Amino acid sequence: MKKTRVRFAPSPTGPLHLGGVRTALYDYLFAKNTGGDFVLRIEDTDVARYVEGAENYILEALEWCGISPDESPKHGGKFAPYRQSERREIYEKYTAEILKTDFAYIAFDTTEELDEIRKEFETKGEVFSYNHQTRNRLKNSISLSETEVQNLLEKKIPFVVRFKMPIDRILNLEDIIRGKFSVNTNTLDDKVLVKHDGMPTYHFANVIDDREMEISHVIRGEEWLPSLGLHVLLYEAMNWEPPQFAHLPLILKPEGKGKLSKRDGDKFGFPVFPLNFKDPETGNISKGYREEGYFPDAFVNFLALLGWSPSDDKEILSLDEMIQEFDIHKVHKAGARFSKEKAEWFNHQYLQKKPTGEILKHLKEIDAVKNSDFSDDKLLKIINLMKERATFTKDIYENGTFFFSAPKTFDEKSLKKAWNEDTPNILNELSERLQTTDFKSEILKENIHQFAETKGLGIGKVMMPLRLALVGELKGPDVPDILEILGKNESLERIEFMVFGVSF
Repeated sequence: MKKTRVRFAPSPTGPLHLGGVRTALYDYLFAKNTGGDFVLRIEDTDVARYVEGAENYILEALEWCGISPDESPKHGGKFAPYRQSERREIYEKYTAEILKTDFAYIAFDTTEELDEIRKEFETKGEVFSYNHQTRNRLKNSISLSETEVQNLLEKKIPFVVRFKMPIDRILNLEDIIRGKFSVNTNTLDDKVLVKHDGMPTYHFANVIDDREMEISHVIRGEEWLPSLGLHVLLYEAMNWEPPQFAHLPLILKPEGKGKLSKRDGDKFGFPVFPLNFKDPETGNISKGYREEGYFPDAFVNFLALLGWSPSDDKEILSLDEMIQEFDIHKVHKAGARFSKEKAEWFNHQYLQKKPTGEILKHLKEIDAVKNSDFSDDKLLKIINLMKERATFTKDIYENGTFFFSAPKTFDEKSLKKAWNEDTPNILNELSERLQTTDFKSEILKENIHQFAETKGLGIGKVMMPLRLALVGELKGPDVPDILEILGKNESLERIEFMVFGVSF
């Protein structure tokens, strides 16, 4: 049985979109589930759209996600090179071969000439297509004599190589996800296979590379489905056996209509790229999931379920569990709607499961935490208190800033609720009692309750102003837990500041 070999072949024309990461993930899961190889190939023949740093971005993004290629420009492999720009000699060999067949021809039409023809068609209310109906009237090796073609070649007139689409053929195609369907070749145009500069277009290069690299399955986005007929015919033209194809559904906008774009992310406040990306020309930074505080395993788990359902509809799966469960036949045909809320839900679930030591490492990357004099032991206590309410590690800090800096102002609504003329005396007397109390949460809780009972006060009359003194508003975890973490000196200073340092 032929070994499974799949490839992810992005173009370095900008940051890697969510849809691209999901394609790489499904390729990876399919390869590992079937004991095969996952190849990363960089399709950089589009020189005009090449973006500096984009290739490194792709490699770093996949590494962050835990999607590690078996072969790539970085990892090497027996089918190297893995950048199309370094495979020119290979393409030239196959260009010569296809031109010997009846499936390709050379065309000398200039861009300006084709633009003029398009305008002519538009004036007649028609759409121009370079195809079996028009090619005999255009400047190419089909319409010109051998002598005319030879003269143009000797004059070094630029040309492209086009595919000669067969006439009146019904192509019976098959896709793993979408099943069987047919295409009439009369609906397809004569695509450019090789550009003026001698480099192949995506259509020709990807077929050559997939053949050379022994790719068994091509798993890619559904935007390439209309090109499947051409690609299958290219395999036929070269007398090669085609791989199996699987075209993945789109990731849709939050409202469910149309492909998810960066504009949607900007509009609704979520990233559409795995990592931050700085545009080398404008300097603008596009937000990434890593920098927004998502865990890579939570991000990958969320992404995997945008278009695929494991058995029993489980939601929380490790990468290894996904590999065991993954079945390309269970990928959905319909597009998957993106949900910011669901992405955050996944991160919350993973945060709750993370060892506190791992969360501590991320928490200490926040400048205010890094610059504090808190011991790891104290930070771990804060994590344990605050993580249940947190979606991101940064929430632990942001929801617990009162641990790191004493309140200087107090929430007005909370003041009205918690403060009356007896409150200063209550806090003063409580403060005296706390000076001789062991600052352990359970002991503090017992002492505060005893104090309230002794004074004939409802516990709220004590706890609310005490919380206000410690936090600045009526929120946060249990007051005895806050007191233990702050420690005796800091706690008593905050009580004193509220009683004597603020006028109400």
